[in-house]
Amino acid sequence: MQVDDALLTKLEKLSYLHVSEDKREEIIQQLSEIVSFVDNLSELNTDGIESTFAMNDNATPLRDDVVHSDSSISEAILQHAPQSADDFFIVPKIIE
Repeated sequence: MQVDDALLTKLEKLSYLHVSEDKREEIIQQLSEIVSFVDNLSELNTDGIESTFAMNDNATPLRDDVVHSDSSISEAILQHAPQSADDFFIVPKIIE
């Protein structure tokens, strides 16, 4: 696939992005390198390899959800806060 100015213009329209004129050649060069790399992948021989070779039926192992509270950690964090009260940060009101 050849990346040119027309393709970059189409990509700009699809992505709602604008590439400035001074960056167009650089972006085209970078996209060309990416497409070239991906084209190399198509040359790999995948005959005899199942399409699901990396998947298995085992679910992700879960751990027990155990509540652990160490007040020394929260106290150490709140020591660095400009203002705190009742184990909470005091921040300026931003919504009126």
